[in-house]
Amino acid sequence: MQLQLTRPMCFFDLETTGVNVTSDRIVEICVHKVHPDGKEETHTWRVNPTVPIPLGASQVHGVYDKDVQDEPIFKELAPTVHALIADSDLAGFNSNKFDIPLLAEEFLRAGIDFEMGKRRAVDVQNIFHRMEQRTLSAAYKFYCNESLENAHSAEADVLATYEVLKAQIAKYDELENDMNFLADFSNRQKVADFAGFIAFNDEGREIFTFGKYRGQTVKSVLETNPGYFSWIQNADFPLYTKKVLTSIRLKEFGK
Repeated sequence: MQLQLTRPMCFFDLETTGVNVTSDRIVEICVHKVHPDGKEETHTWRVNPTVPIPLGASQVHGVYDKDVQDEPIFKELAPTVHALIADSDLAGFNSNKFDIPLLAEEFLRAGIDFEMGKRRAVDVQNIFHRMEQRTLSAAYKFYCNESLENAHSAEADVLATYEVLKAQIAKYDELENDMNFLADFSNRQKVADFAGFIAFNDEGREIFTFGKYRGQTVKSVLETNPGYFSWIQNADFPLYTKKVLTSIRLKEFGK
């Protein structure tokens, strides 16, 4: 099956030092780019995270400090990676909750203004969980009838994710081979910042999803407590969340 694309789709996967979007770093990234004409290309990079890789993380993905000590840091790779995905929608396995927010953090730290507003994001894990509720290895076995070798290496995971999505579309009549449909279907909650601190309510207004203002619109909170903006900007929130909040304030108040 060939995906029906109106623009390129980049399937990608990150191996990292941990699971904290704000503080952890990339140690390996793979991007599998699928073009509307059917052309495919795969690019994989090892990355020096500039911090020690915890043993527990290395035991999961097999990347140790010695493996990346001579590799480029992400800031050096960022222009190349950004140029590869600049014209593309994004897809991955648990990508909306983890990979996209962490990638955005790395881009912003590197001085690249990463933007998701005009991209579609298809999270294959969310489709899988809505339809079958299992893991990537189980999904690959269930949909493709093959065992996933080298699980938790970026390239094996990203290629498996690509094959699973195509198999999901072929299996379920209710799934359309259309990226707008799949992006909507694979998003459990429509969020503004991907990390999930700012979401949209039923009226399409941005709301906070945490803390004492949970469920309240960003506009109303900033009107009654302008200092909340500064608190978030100075606290340990993802850079992309801070960027989105700044954009909302500019839109609503012009400052």
